[in-house]
Amino acid sequence: MKILAISGSLRAASYNTALLRAAAELAPEGVTLSLHPLNDLPFFNQDVEDLGDPKPVTTWKTAVREAEGLLIACPEYNGGLTAVLKNAIDWASRGKPAPLEGKIACAMGASPGMTGTVRAQDALRLNLKRAGCDLAPLSDVLVGQAHTKFENGVLVDERTRQAIARHLASFVEVLRARR
Repeated sequence: MKILAISGSLRAASYNTALLRAAAELAPEGVTLSLHPLNDLPFFNQDVEDLGDPKPVTTWKTAVREAEGLLIACPEYNGGLTAVLKNAIDWASRGKPAPLEGKIACAMGASPGMTGTVRAQDALRLNLKRAGCDLAPLSDVLVGQAHTKFENGVLVDERTRQAIARHLASFVEVLRARR
């Protein structure tokens, strides 16, 4: 089973990208997580789209279409989604059929704040739903005080690792039921 892993952060030392690396280690047997960076996506622009999707957009849309599910590590900036993640959703919501249409995503997020990324994940859920994509399982992985749970870019907090493993196992069950 192929799951596309997406970090909503461009930062090299991102806690959310580190969450995805941990998820790849903790994925159930037979599940491959493939990280797709969003660094090269241009800002969505109808004029650009009318001329034909640029190569990074085509690559992004193909990756979304080919994945059985999406694992999104969602940072929270000023109580909402990052611009790069919202932009990626906007691009993948376009086309006939849109790459996000009918997909299922799973969310998690890390933040130095106490509440993790609860507001950003709420916004993510709303944006994905509008694009025809659902989030499952309905529970959230909210990693608060992330700066205390990582060492040198590695998730070392065992409780968080267990939560991610359980979350992924539930997500994979949902995806397998759809086959």
